[in-house]
Amino acid sequence: MAESQKHLLLVEDEAPLRQVVAEQLTDRGYHVEQCDSGEAAVARLADFAFDVIITDLRLPGMDGSALVQAAVGRYPDIVAIVVTGYGTTKDAVGAIKSGAFDFVSKPFQIDELLHVLERRLKSENAYLRAQLEERYRFEGIVGKSRPMQKLFQLLETVAATNSTILITGETGTGKEVLARAIHHNSARRLHRFLALNCSAIPESLLEAEIFGYVRGAFTGAVGNRQGRLEQAHKGTLFLDEVGTMSTALQMKLLRVLQEREFERVGDSHSIKVDVRVIAATNSDLLKMVARGEFREDLYYRLNVIPVHVPPLRERKDDIPLLVHHFLEKLTRDGGSVVPRGTKPPTVSQDAMRRLMAYHWPGNVRQLENAVERALAFTAGLGQIDVNDLSSEVQQAQVPVVSSPVTLPDEGIDLDLFVASVERELIERSLERTGGNKGAAARLLNLKRTTLVEKLKRLPPRA
Repeated sequence: MAESQKHLLLVEDEAPLRQVVAEQLTDRGYHVEQCDSGEAAVARLADFAFDVIITDLRLPGMDGSALVQAAVGRYPDIVAIVVTGYGTTKDAVGAIKSGAFDFVSKPFQIDELLHVLERRLKSENAYLRAQLEERYRFEGIVGKSRPMQKLFQLLETVAATNSTILITGETGTGKEVLARAIHHNSARRLHRFLALNCSAIPESLLEAEIFGYVRGAFTGAVGNRQGRLEQAHKGTLFLDEVGTMSTALQMKLLRVLQEREFERVGDSHSIKVDVRVIAATNSDLLKMVARGEFREDLYYRLNVIPVHVPPLRERKDDIPLLVHHFLEKLTRDGGSVVPRGTKPPTVSQDAMRRLMAYHWPGNVRQLENAVERALAFTAGLGQIDVNDLSSEVQQAQVPVVSSPVTLPDEGIDLDLFVASVERELIERSLERTGGNKGAAARLLNLKRTTLVEKLKRLPPRA
């Protein structure tokens, strides 16, 4: 079954009509389940979160309005449509008040029903398309260093699976960006990616945020609400800073991973859910397990596929590439810093050395902020120099490159020595970039045309 299929619950006590409508909806791409009474439908809703419910208004026992109220009460985002042979204004108003999206009168054509469905689902599809327009491909995560190339190879493999992933790394390394990249390169990319920072929400509210709640569950719970788990059904839920969860919440999350079901706060009905969980932390969870602060069984459930993001200080050769990436992004998108479409400024060699020398405790996020600050100081024009950088970056100690030779008493041929050093650097840059002259030029902070001219002037080796 395709991931994009909508699950629809059809409730109609007239078996021939129900069967005909079910067949027509199935032919149009819906996954249809049938019930002949409101009571049977309520029981089915307790086990599964349907996308759509279509119900006859006149049913034996529980009528359609009561069923809609029960369905919307359990799943606030469910699409409810009422069908009736009694097409009066009073019936229509009553159905809408019960929570139905729309009202269809018998007899009806299947296209009329589909038109109502598509109109209601249009807003959700627009949301999904909006997420898909912002592409998160692995090549969009900037990095040519060896640690990042190994990471990309791992991500290409794990994206194709449904396994739970634990991303570890320091603050600001881009754990959420990686989680989005995994989602958008997976089979779940047509459905929602939802992110939740567990450390940013008070403990008393975190449970309700993840699992949802029912009316009266606590003071202020005036209605039912879906949690992030239900909202991410068929998609991906990213839980950042998962190590800050309480032991009680850890237990509830463990059940979701084991049984693929949960209860809303204040409810006793289990809800089935199909969601991929990607967790992230900047803490050492194994040490927390040893101290009794994190459940060992949950750790192993989360750590099915471990992904570690290296800190920026361990891949400093990516800094020039990242700086130019952020400059292009900020000038392309525009905003409060520079007008949209502004040509990216260049970066002086001295400024780049300071950027390379700084230890970046805030990692890639801090570097992006530093680039934005520098861009604001230059107003998007000219060249970014040392004075445009923050004071802490300006004060970074640039390593002193010692001379590889001693100066003999008789002196040396300076031009020949400089030429040999230049040759060595050019050859190393070309070796590192696989012969790509443009990439090699960026490593040397040169224009590609300048590098090409230098290559032409290099004398052949003896």
